Parts: sequence; C-alpha cells; structure tokens
Amino acid sequence: ARASSVPFQRPAACATDRYFDSSRLACAPCGAHQRQSAGGSSCICEPGYRMVSSNGGFSVTCEKCPENMSGVTQDGWNCITCPKGLTLEGKCKCPNNEILVERSIGGILLSEALCLHCNGSEQSFSASDASGSRCVRCQKTFIHVSKSCECSSPNILTGGLCFFSQENLPPKGVATVRFAQLGITLTSAWFLKNLQSSAFACWLYSNVTACQALGNMCVMNMNSLSSSSTDACGLFQYIFIGTARLGIVHSIAYWRRNLPWLYYGDQPGLASQVLEKNHFPTTFSFKGRDKEVKLQFIAASFDAAGNFLKWQSLEGGILQLCPDTETKLDAAYTFGTTYQQSCKISVSKILLDFANPIFYDLFLEYNGDNGQQQLWAVPVLNLNLQYNEKFINQGSNMNNWLLTRRFFLVDTLSGKETDLGKPPRVIRIASEIAISIRLVSHMQRGTIYPPLITIAYTDVLVQNPETQNVMVSFSVNYEMDQSEARIQTDVVLGVLGGLAVLWSLLKTAGWKRRTGSSVIDLQTVFKFLLFYAGDLANVFFIITVGTGIYWLVFFKGQQFVSVLLPLPSQEDDFVTYIACAFSLKALQFLQLLISQLTIDIFFIDWERPKGKVLKAVEGEGVIKSTAAPVSIWRTYFIANEWNEIQTVRKINPLFQVLAVLFFLEVVGFSNLALMDASSSLTRSSESYIAPWSRILRFGVSVALWIAIAILQVIFFSVFYERFVEDKISQFVDLCCVSNISVFLLSHNCFGYYIHGRSVHGHADTNMEEMNMNLKREAENLCSQRGLLPNTDGQTFQISISRKMRLHYDWIHETLTRKRGPARLLDSSANTFEQSTRAYNTMNKFLSSFIDHVHKEMDYIVKDKLLLERILGMEFMEPIEKSIFYNDEGHSFSDVLYYGNETTLLIFDILVFSVVDLASQSFVLAAILTYLQQEIFRFIRNTLGQKNLASKTLVDERFLI
Repeated sequence: ARASSVPFQRPAACATDRYFDSSRLACAPCGAHQRQSAGGSSCICEPGYRMVSSNGGFSVTCEKCPENMSGVTQDGWNCITCPKGLTLEGKCKCPNNEILVERSIGGILLSEALCLHCNGSEQSFSASDASGSRCVRCQKTFIHVSKSCECSSPNILTGGLCFFSQENLPPKGVATVRFAQLGITLTSAWFLKNLQSSAFACWLYSNVTACQALGNMCVMNMNSLSSSSTDACGLFQYIFIGTARLGIVHSIAYWRRNLPWLYYGDQPGLASQVLEKNHFPTTFSFKGRDKEVKLQFIAASFDAAGNFLKWQSLEGGILQLCPDTETKLDAAYTFGTTYQQSCKISVSKILLDFANPIFYDLFLEYNGDNGQQQLWAVPVLNLNLQYNEKFINQGSNMNNWLLTRRFFLVDTLSGKETDLGKPPRVIRIASEIAISIRLVSHMQRGTIYPPLITIAYTDVLVQNPETQNVMVSFSVNYEMDQSEARIQTDVVLGVLGGLAVLWSLLKTAGWKRRTGSSVIDLQTVFKFLLFYAGDLANVFFIITVGTGIYWLVFFKGQQFVSVLLPLPSQEDDFVTYIACAFSLKALQFLQLLISQLTIDIFFIDWERPKGKVLKAVEGEGVIKSTAAPVSIWRTYFIANEWNEIQTVRKINPLFQVLAVLFFLEVVGFSNLALMDASSSLTRSSESYIAPWSRILRFGVSVALWIAIAILQVIFFSVFYERFVEDKISQFVDLCCVSNISVFLLSHNCFGYYIHGRSVHGHADTNMEEMNMNLKREAENLCSQRGLLPNTDGQTFQISISRKMRLHYDWIHETLTRKRGPARLLDSSANTFEQSTRAYNTMNKFLSSFIDHVHKEMDYIVKDKLLLERILGMEFMEPIEKSIFYNDEGHSFSDVLYYGNETTLLIFDILVFSVVDLASQSFVLAAILTYLQQEIFRFIRNTLGQKNLASKTLVDERFLI
C-alpha cells in the first residue's frame, strides 16, 4: 500500500512561485524570476522580465528588461517602452478609446509602444473594442443619441447603450433577485449590467434581443409579480401593456409582437380554460396501423442575452438532468408510458455543466389538416411563482393558477453578486419537472387536453460544491378524470354493502335458530358483526377485483386510447379497500378457525359383543362370564382418518402459490402491471422500465390466483377425486365399513350426522369375512347403506330439539369433568373409569336415539326446501322432534377446511396482495403467503386434534 501511495495535491493549493506539474500530479517550483501562470499549470516571467525560451512548465528562461524599456510586450517575448504606464502584469496600457500598437503594419517591433486615438467623428464613429487592440464602429445607440461615440451627460449610459434622458423611458429597474426558499434577496451583477439597458432598448427600439433578455431576467426571477415593484417582471409588464399598439403574434392575445410570450394572463379561471376548453388536435392509439405513440415535443431555446439558439427536440434527455441511456431517456415521450426518474446531482457538476443558463419555450408538434406541421404551446405551472410575495400556484384549484411559458433548468447567473467571472453565491435548479397528459373523458378516439409542464425550483446556497448535492426528478404522467369512476365505485359499495347487511341478518337469524335461542342479546349483536365483517370483506374484495381486472383489460387491450390508469395518488382509495377487505376477512377467518376448533363430535360404535368370555372379578376372587369386549381400534382408526381430513382443501395450496409465482416472474405476467401501453410479457433490459401500478399488480395477481384456483378445482373435482382419491367420500365409506357413525354438532342445536352403520351387522371380523361382505354388497345381496330402508343417504344435516341437547350435555358433562361429585357414576370410581362409563353411556344413548328408542326425543327425516338450501338456514324449529335433513352432498365438510375453500382462497389472495402492495415483491408475497398457510394449518391440526381427543375420549397418543 505504501508503494502505491502518492500525496494528493490540487492546482489551487500551489503557491504563487510554484506550478502544478501534470506529469507528477503535484506542485513543482518555478525558476528564477518566475511565477505561476493564470491557469496554474506552467510558469511565466515576473513583471519587468521577458521570456528568452519556453518549453512549457518550468522550462522557461527569463531575462530582465533594461531600465529604459521596462515594459513587456503582450506576448511576453520582448521589452518595450510604455509611454502611458504599465499594468500590474508589467505590460503597456492605454486610456479609454485608445488602442495599443506594438508593431508596425509589416510586423516590425516598435521600440516605444503607441496609443492611438480612435476617431469618433461623424465620418468614422469608431471606438476601441473590449480588448483595446483595434478600433471598431461604436454602438448604434451612441450614434443615434450623441452623433458620436460618447454618451455624455445628461444622456443615460447603461449596459453599454446610450439613451436620451428626456425620452419617455420605463421606470428605473430594481436589479434584485429574490430567493424565497432561502429568504435571500441579492443584487445581481447580471441584472445590474443588463436590466435597465434591455428594458430601455426593448421599449424604445423594440429590439428583439433586448426584449428576450428582459423576459429571461423575469423568468430568472420566477415570473413573480408585485403591484409596487419595478423588478424585471415589473418592467416586462410595463412594456407589455405599453406596446399594445404593436399587435399580437399568431392571433394569441398573450403574445405581444417583439416580446417573448411569458404569461397567459391573470384573469380568474383562465388556467382552466387554457387546459380544458380546447382539445389537442391529434388522436393517439396503442395498436393498429395508425398508431401514434410518440409525443413530439420541441423547444425554442435562447441564451441569457436573448439570442435565439435553435429548435431542440426533447428526445435525447434535454430536460432530464439525471444521466441515462438515450433509449431510456427517449421513453419519456412514448404515449401512455408513465415515466419517472430521480437522482442526486452534485453542485460542482451543475456549475460545470450549466455555466450558462438556457431558456426554453416548449411546444408539442403535430400535423395540421393540410399536412403542414403545426406547434401547440405547452403551458408551464411554476410552483415558485409569487404574486405580492405569496405563492399562488401551490393548490389544486386551477382557477387560481397563473400559467407561464418560458422556463430554464439551471440558473447559475442571477446569483452572482459582484463579478460575473466569479462563482455564484446562489444557484436555482429545476428540482422537479412533471409533464401531465390528461385524457378527454367520454371520447373513444384517444383525444387529450393540452399538456401541462409543472416545475418546482430549489434554491441552493453555494458553500461547498464538492459535497453539496441536489435531488432532482423528472416525470411524465398520464391521467384522466376519475370522478365518475369514484362515483360508480361508491354506488356499488353502497348497494353491495346494503345487501351484505341483509345477508348478515339472515345468517344471524339462521344462527339463532341453530343455537336454539330466540333472545336478542349481546352475543347475537356480536355474532351479527362477525357475519357482517365477512360479508363486507367479500364486498370490498369483489369491488377491488373488478376494479383491478377492469383496468388491466381495458387499459392494456385498448386500441384507441379511451382510458388511462389512475395516478399513484389516486390509488389510495383502492389500497384502502384492499386493507379493509384483508382486515375483515382475517376476522372472519379467525372466527371460522375458532368455530371449527370447538365443535362437538362423537363416534357412535354400532358393533355389538360376539359371545362371552370368562373374566376374574377383582377383589372377589371369582370368575364370571361376561360379554366379549368390542375392539376400540376401529374407533381409533376413524378418529385418525377424521384428523387427517381436517385441513384437506379443494386445491393444493403449495402448487397454487408456486404456479402464481411462476406465471408472474418466469412467464412474465408481472410486466402487465407496468404503467405503459405495452401488453408484451417480455421487456428488454436496455429499454426503460415504467413504474408499477398498484391497481395493475393487484389485477394481474388476482386474475392468476382465481384462474389457477378454478383450474385446480375443476381438475380435482372432475378427474382426481373421481379417478384417484376423494378423501371426503372415502371417509364416509370407511365409516360404513368400520360400523361407526359420526355425530357432529357445530352449533348448540345444529350439526351433521354421518350414518356409518354396517349393513352386515358387524365389522370386527377377519379378512376373509370382510372381503366376503364387500363382495355381497357389490352384488346387491344385502340391504342399502342409508339410514332409511332402501335408501343410500348416509349424510345428514341435523336440527336437534332442545330436550335432546340437554340430555346430550348431561351425559357429556362427565367426559370433561375432572373433579367434583359424579352425577352418573359412583364417586369412588377413578377418572378413567368415569370417562369410560360416560363414553359407553353416550354411545348407548346416541345409538338408541338413532334407532328411535327415545320416543320423547325422536326425529324425522325430510328434504330441505330449495329456499332453505339457498339461504343456508332452516325454517322449521325442532320443538318436539329433531329433524334430519337429507344431504345430497357432504355438507359436514363445513366444519373442515374442505367446505370453506372460498374463504380460505380469498384470505390467501388478500395476504398475498397486502404483502405485495407493501413490498412491491411477488416473491416475498408468495413466501409469506405460503408461511401463513402452513402456520394456520399447523394450528388447525394441533388444536383440532386436542378437541377431537377431548370430545370423543380417544386417547391423543393414538392420534398420529
């Protein structure tokens, strides 16, 4: 590291007797009688010494001039006598209006320099030029006013021009520039030199360059106006009003002849007329042969002195201060492509690249009716413009705006206080430039309003240019009036929200019927709010899905431009709707999870003892004959199968997430969410990538989620469950083979019943007899499996009577009671024996209930009415008898994941969307969505298993 280390030295750090040696990148000493040159990279002779030889750098030889020739020629090589004195550099000088002559016409060096007077008489009208080396014709205002090259009193000399004092001149201008952000008002050297002369020349002679220069100084002062000030804009307004006799340009009332067009006028409401009254006379389309996708912006450019430079197309990054490739810079003017660019730029680079400000008048080019090229003036909204020291262009009410025309990017000139050759004290930078394109509503041919360019300037106090940075941005935004869309959304929200209230009331009424209660209490209100939360979540989800897919289809698929995407600031309501949908759906999902984890379930074993066995009676020492025990393994087997299907879904969640991510990131559907008109799924790495639209991101991802989910449901229901495996139907078959029924209560007085009573009378048998039984059943040699004779109906929705529920709870109480006096069993029995006897009691009670043994608690079997099926509620109340409703499907899956696929799918979609909107990352959204699926599945399995063991008395150790 030391071998590669060199000292860091700057040219400015070299002393006056040293120079900066570029070969060594360090300061080096000059020779005898030498000093540092103006550039600092070589040496020159001191005053009174002439060069004898010079090879650059320190290779300079100096020789002292004799006393009678103490001056040095302008080139430094010879000594010469100077009759009129010496400059600080030791060279000859001459008075004003005289030129220095050191050589004869033939180039022979004179021994004594001459100072020749320039003839300013009427025949010559000559004066010395700025360098004092030749005589040139003096400025025409001198000739016009004084008939000579002098501007003597009482005539007025300002800015190198001469004016009559008795003429009707504009008022004396104030050569100040106000930097409002810094609270600084400077006397500008540029204004001090040129403001008064430009105003006088523009007023008296209608000098085009002087008028342009005056307009530029007004623009440098932010077009700000004051009723009492005579600054640059005050003088411009004075001349604009006083030159009405000259007429206007191109029939534009705000464009006075010989003057630049700076303002549109200050009449209230004028801005809205300019921006909305007339349409831009060209249509735009995204597709087809006649597609017009480029905005042909062109600008007339001027220097600070008012000279016209050239017409400039904005392509190539004229207005973009941030560096980028030409392809990406030009993408800013592709119609329909939202463009955003921002970066930090050092003040030192700004001072280097923008030493001289350039002023622009922006137009949009188009072809007229006769094919001739036409220009449409683009108005400017200067956010820094002040009227009587108040910012007036800050609000959104365009009726209060004051539109302007001319603008600049960087002003490093007006902030120079004393010397124009020195760095400025303050610079002004266009830190935010935004071009807005507004679509005309209810037009199907791609018609737009005139574009608007909005500019915000930043004032920078120059202190340390190397370390100071300025954040700049450039954007092109496309917008349309979204008020109608908001009204339609509000109407849909109101209508669907009202329907959600009615639907929630019906659900609450059905829930009250199923709980066997008719009292409206606090629990009823809370349950209604939970139902309403879920239904309102569906309303928000439907609205957001419809909105996202609408913009995706109509924006990306349109030929002639009829719709434009909402701006990011206009997407806030949409994001709020998604957040509401997610929050409410999460509440519904948690309520669903809790309800599934607290269901009452019991496995009814229909198996009866086969024969008797001898068993020793403990404590008595005798052997008695008892009924052979029934195997518990079939119950354990059914319990494990039920435990496995608790989180089975109609789709494969992992495949769902991976498929969505594959189509978004690999196939390229995510590119449809870019705010441009392209519907291509691929993008070149060299092309500009537009910013994301949150609405389109949601629309694309939701469309894929729903499409893939529908395909999965079709595949599993039509093919997989029919030809491979249907776990729900197989569980019903398994119950019948195992001779076990399932009694479920999801509500206090409502639940489900799976009739699993074997048609063979028993199932605890060997393999040979089991196969024989299945064969007989396949050949229809035995009765059917249904609860009713000669029917196949095995699954039912049950609505039990209050008496039945009380008796069930009375028996079930001993299943969960750990301490206290037994009500059914002897108090001396241990807990296990109590639970076993309670299980046998419950099994005996439910089996006898199914067999119609309890006439006071009997039931009937019937079909549900169509309206009952649609509304999901029961009209009949089971007062004396319970009601078993025939179930053609497997509605008991409502207490499983399988029967709530819609709720789970919507919740997954909303989790994915919320994460993506927050992070703008489909990958992270997919990962977190899958993680939450697994976490909740684990919770559902774990707690569901505990509930199953608690309610059925199946030892949890046997649940695997």
